[in-house]
Amino acid sequence: MKKSEIEAQKKKALPYYEKAGIILTDEEKQNMEIADFGLGKVDRVGLQLIVYVNTDRVCAKEMVLLPYQVCPEHRHVPTNGRQGKEETFRCRFGKVYLYTDGQGDKDKIGVPLPDTDVTVFHETLLTPGRQFTIMPGTLHWFAAGEEGAVISEFSTHSTDETDFFTDPEIVRIPELED
Repeated sequence: MKKSEIEAQKKKALPYYEKAGIILTDEEKQNMEIADFGLGKVDRVGLQLIVYVNTDRVCAKEMVLLPYQVCPEHRHVPTNGRQGKEETFRCRFGKVYLYTDGQGDKDKIGVPLPDTDVTVFHETLLTPGRQFTIMPGTLHWFAAGEEGAVISEFSTHSTDETDFFTDPEIVRIPELED
C-alpha cells in the first residue's frame, strides 16, 4: 500500500471510533494499522486496527470495518510451540457478521459474498454489546453491515503474521510503498 492510501484509510476509520465512544491518543491514531491483505482492494477486503497491548499472554485491539468491508477467511495456527490465538470479539458499533464452521448457506448470508475465497457460512450476528469467542484453529471471516462496525478484540498472544488464509493470494503483512 502507498502511504497516501494508508493515511486516507486512517481518516475513514477515525469517525467510527468516535461513533463507538472510543477515545484514542494521538499516538494510537498515528500507529493505526491498515491491513489490505496484499489484494489492493482495501475498501472491500481490509481492516483498520489499533493494538493496545500484545504481551506473551494477552492482546487487546480495536478494529474498524467500513461498510461491507471484509476481514478474509483465516484461522489462527499454532506458532512457536503455542496454540493458535483464542479471541473474543465484542461489537461496539454497527453490525458484525461473523462466519465460522457449522451449518450455514452461502445464499442466505447477511452480507454480499466477499471478493476473496470463503468456505464457511455459519452466521453469528453481533450487535453493540454482543460478543463471541473464537477458539484456536477455527476457520472464520467477518464483515460489517451497511453502516460499518467497530469491534473490540480480547485474545491470547497475537501472531497474526502466521495466520493461515483460505485465499492463497493474501499477504497478511504487505509491503509499504512510497
